[in-house]
Amino acid sequence: MKQLVAFDLDGTLAESKQAMSNEMGEMLADLLGVAHVAVISGGDWPQFEKQVASRLPARANRTKLWLMPTTGTKLYRYKNQWTPEYAELFGDEQKRSILDAFEAVLEATGFTPEQTWGDRIEDRGSQITFSALGQQAPLHEKERWDPDFAKRKIIQADLRQRLPGLSINMGGATSIDITREGVDKAYGLKKLSAASGIALDTMMFIGDAIFPGGNDYPAKTLGLDTVRVRDPEETLAVIAAIVACQK
Repeated sequence: MKQLVAFDLDGTLAESKQAMSNEMGEMLADLLGVAHVAVISGGDWPQFEKQVASRLPARANRTKLWLMPTTGTKLYRYKNQWTPEYAELFGDEQKRSILDAFEAVLEATGFTPEQTWGDRIEDRGSQITFSALGQQAPLHEKERWDPDFAKRKIIQADLRQRLPGLSINMGGATSIDITREGVDKAYGLKKLSAASGIALDTMMFIGDAIFPGGNDYPAKTLGLDTVRVRDPEETLAVIAAIVACQK
């Protein structure tokens, strides 16, 4: 039996930047009845609150839910309200170098879309996130911009040359997340193990980007049991199977 089931968010529990469905909220409530649950993703806390925390039914045992924004460099727990446990933040000088690198790489690669929706670069404190089409881009536009990850692999490789010593990973449908060196989902899950007292070998991870270069892949390299899903619909089926087995 697994003590904790960890999930990616966008593309796994919900469509990119969208709130979880009512069905997903109910299914997570069922899972919280038989195991601890964690959600780890590149989004910041406001996104987690909108997509996950506010979508759970009243019956859900929130005290067993671990929410980990910005690739696990932040942790929130429920103590009558959602409360931050820790946050690892960038310094101003390092932020500036990251922003400069983004500007340079876009000019060098030529991946500048004709239209954007909202800010393309978001400072999340412990993570800087680039969203190619902007933070508010329609889902259908995001899905067709880089469906095979080819554009972002080129941007990722260029950024790694410009920003040695930082972690640069693809996330969501159009985004790239930059964190401190060594910060990825493996790092976040190890922090989670230390904070929760739950051993890594009793955890499993579910995500849509469990492939080399994907931001879920570090969970696999950590040695966790992993399940790669195509979309939230497949995640629902996987959760139902886990709940049945855990019972």
